[in-house]
Amino acid sequence: MATGRATFPEKCDSEGEATRDVHNGEGVVAQEVPHTSWYAVQTRSRHEKLVARQLEGQGFMTFLPLSQQLREWSDRRKIVEFPLFPGYTFLQMFYEPQARLRVLRTEGVVSFVGNHGQGIPIPDQQIEHVQTLLSSKVPIESHPFLKIGQRVRIRGGALNGTEGLLVGQDSDRALVISVDLIQRSVSIRLQGYEVEAV
Repeated sequence: MATGRATFPEKCDSEGEATRDVHNGEGVVAQEVPHTSWYAVQTRSRHEKLVARQLEGQGFMTFLPLSQQLREWSDRRKIVEFPLFPGYTFLQMFYEPQARLRVLRTEGVVSFVGNHGQGIPIPDQQIEHVQTLLSSKVPIESHPFLKIGQRVRIRGGALNGTEGLLVGQDSDRALVISVDLIQRSVSIRLQGYEVEAV
């Protein structure tokens, strides 16, 4: 005889998020919280920050990687923040029809990144690696997306455990971290870091 939990039809909580009641085998019904995943949305040109702000205002957790660049004009110099992945913003959500529609109706959003505009989850680890790089304050820059190369992991220091592709040789080595779904990458110089093959 098969054993396990019986699931009941989906319901919506007060915020419109889908939930399920789960029978635990002892006559007690508990509410199962769905797992959220990271998704990428494509934005209109130069709308990344606006989209991130609006999605946060709707209660979504967002991630917009930014890099600082020094810009010079004839009369002044200024540090300006630019999206590391132009045209994209990330958000964490439970992917269901109502939430998807709310995102698509947000000003500046073009579509979810995936097959035929259907969002495809991004592995948590890929987002976490980019977040680790940004929080460590190491110099970071955009890099052409790579599908090939030796995968390595940094050992020790603030970036311990961060994985990516090793490119370059000797003193010019760099670690490239990619977000596969949007085919964008970032790189950091590996001088002073010890790496090991994964």
